[in-house]
Amino acid sequence: MPRKKKSEEQPQYQFDAIVLGAGPAGEGAAMKLAKSGRNVAMVDLRDVVGGNCAHVGTIPSKTLRQTVFNIMRYQRDPLFQKVGEWKHVPLNKILSSARKVINQQVETHTRFYERNQIEIYHGHAIINGPHSLTVHLRDGGQETLTFDQLMIATGSRPYQPKNIDFNHPRVFDSDKILTLDYPIQKIIIYGAGVIGCEYASIFIGLGYKVELINTQAQLLSYLDDEIADALSYYLRELGVLIRHNETIESLETDDDYVILKLLSGKKIKADAILWCNGRSGNTDGMGLENLGLTTNSRGQLSVNDQYQTSVPHVHAAGDVIGWPSLASAAYDQGRCAGAHMVGEENVPPVTSIPTGIYTIPEISSIGKTEQQLTEEKVPYEVGQASFKHLARAQITGDTVGVLKLLFHRETLEILGIHCFGNNAAEIVHIGQAVMLNQTNNSLHYFTQTTFNYPTMAEAYRVAALNGMNRLF
Repeated sequence: MPRKKKSEEQPQYQFDAIVLGAGPAGEGAAMKLAKSGRNVAMVDLRDVVGGNCAHVGTIPSKTLRQTVFNIMRYQRDPLFQKVGEWKHVPLNKILSSARKVINQQVETHTRFYERNQIEIYHGHAIINGPHSLTVHLRDGGQETLTFDQLMIATGSRPYQPKNIDFNHPRVFDSDKILTLDYPIQKIIIYGAGVIGCEYASIFIGLGYKVELINTQAQLLSYLDDEIADALSYYLRELGVLIRHNETIESLETDDDYVILKLLSGKKIKADAILWCNGRSGNTDGMGLENLGLTTNSRGQLSVNDQYQTSVPHVHAAGDVIGWPSLASAAYDQGRCAGAHMVGEENVPPVTSIPTGIYTIPEISSIGKTEQQLTEEKVPYEVGQASFKHLARAQITGDTVGVLKLLFHRETLEILGIHCFGNNAAEIVHIGQAVMLNQTNNSLHYFTQTTFNYPTMAEAYRVAALNGMNRLF
């Protein structure tokens, strides 16, 4: 599609739109804008594209997870001799494969920008006023750019409380942990959200002793209770010590260890601590006040259903607006924001978002939980398929897990899908497609459909039949 010609009414703007942040949200917006004929520029702090997702978030952590998963699978296979040398390899060495994946992702996404003729500026953007910003370039110098519309997709970073010394070599956040360059035997993980639980399963898989400190009463309380309980049970089975309802009092650091003191009076000593208690939006120091915009205490921006801030020509998406802080949702949010920016109508916000939690094994869900349906007094029933009974799971050895379907007793409408087990984040999409089908959302779909055998997908047929047997 040809570029939109500059209108006589807006000759002063160099760009129709400038996007700040080359992560999933920024890329989604930039591609939508460019393909709609807009003249677009991208500004990003790094000297390559991809954002935190590619460089310190999703890609490296999930590649690390896969490496650890492979090690655990190898260790439990009786056909192979069990060896333990990998337990003494520093984390940054294990991450060597992640760097290859990151480079491949950067190359792929760089081509996207080139094909769509999006000009990229590498540096720190400071907003000067309603339609102007200055980029302080990484290679020196600066560029002042003008724009008609602005998209803020600067992402987030780990929250760092001021009373914790994150410069200490034994104190880590979820970005810094990827640089761990010495072997350890025991680690404390403070914060049992998604990132904390994921790293707990990774480190226990590497043979570390792990203490997971949870400031809440249970793990991931927004999940279906049965799934959250299954994760707690399995982490404990692997050896993770979980401490609920605990709060930090202070952290003592030494050259060779750290000691975490809790308000309950407990003292925990370990080789290192990983702080995983929240994230902050990357909005400080970018001149938002010159737009008349303010953020909440975590640096996050408020938007409406069109991802529009209180300033009409400024939109925002991704981690910088808070929930759900998922790469998958961020890309779609950016795309929707871009659609609104080019004037498309009736573009719904991103709401049907499956959870994807990459613990070992995975968790994924979409729709209502049993708690929610009970509170709403919906007459529902449950269908379950235990992985240990599936031929494919028995073949691969990944028998830990369950697929759980929640459906309306009378209409058989699928109300919720919850999966715990290997490849849960893949398995959930089969049910998602049926649940969001306006004409055929019924448990009958699974009982009347032929699934390949042996596959994990047939868990849907097993769960559906299990649920049908509960009806009377």
